Amino acid sequence: MENLTSSSERRLRASRKRITPQRRLILDILSHADGHLDASDIYARAHRRDARLSLATVYRTLNALKQAGVVRELHLDDERHYYELDRQDKHSHLVCLLCGRVVEVESAAFVEAARAAGQAYGFEVGTAHVELTGYCDSCRCQQSEAQGWSR
Repeated sequence: MENLTSSSERRLRASRKRITPQRRLILDILSHADGHLDASDIYARAHRRDARLSLATVYRTLNALKQAGVVRELHLDDERHYYELDRQDKHSHLVCLLCGRVVEVESAAFVEAARAAGQAYGFEVGTAHVELTGYCDSCRCQQSEAQGWSR
């Protein structure tokens, strides 16, 4: 099976973008990330591997990768933008409003609902990114205990 970095590089070439060392480095960092990273997280990891890399270069590179459709920018909270490789696997995010935990869920049903909504208004939906916010089980339990509720 093709690894994520190679797959992303192939898609980058298909969009007629060059594979620069900076782009390759950021793709590799995102492909090995165990969660969603913001630009400063990516910069910190990349800077350990290439001390010449600047934060401005990280932002420019992320923007180019985003324009090429290789990276998705996520707005999982009000403060920061997060990035992940666009694996084209139609997943959505459940975001806990209390602890910030993010859970990825398969979302083919959301995509179909978005397309149906688009059709109803004469709009062709290309992609759909869904973020559902609420409270994870752990935070709900903590709130219940703090308020004296039982489950």
